[in-house]
Amino acid sequence: MKGKILTIACLLALFLTACNSNAGQEKSSEEIKQLVQQYSERTKDAESASITSEQLIVKEKDGRESVYDLPENEFFVSIAPYVNDTHPCTNHSLTGCQGELVNQEFDIYIEDTDGNVIVDKSMKTLENGFIDIWLPRDKTYRTKIEQNGKTAEAEFSTFKEDGTCITTIQLL
Repeated sequence: MKGKILTIACLLALFLTACNSNAGQEKSSEEIKQLVQQYSERTKDAESASITSEQLIVKEKDGRESVYDLPENEFFVSIAPYVNDTHPCTNHSLTGCQGELVNQEFDIYIEDTDGNVIVDKSMKTLENGFIDIWLPRDKTYRTKIEQNGKTAEAEFSTFKEDGTCITTIQLL
């Protein structure tokens, strides 16, 4: 009898955990990108929201956790150019990371290793000091960021094990 009760208790615990998690929820690519944007702009609230190379992970204030698969062919990267202050980061916390240069305009140039220009425009950092960009997956990119006569150049990639948070680009 004890064995049956233990088995039922374990199954119930697994069921409740599965109901609480929503792992790999199905949403369209555009819905996922919109959620990412809302958390990044901090117009949508959660206990925490972070993004890996493959998933958006949201923990609600009531403890529920939802995991959303990112678009198959697109990679999210968030770049925080800096002059004096930065922080180490691998996977971007949409609700926690804070960059130094808030609401500031930058000239952003990104090309892949084949010389294809992906981004060549002025972009403004959000209130969190980051610039969010969706790029094709499985490529290496070179970027040049400029502001008020200061320049930074860097290389990053969008492969499965790469981070989504770039906080190492110092304007000099």
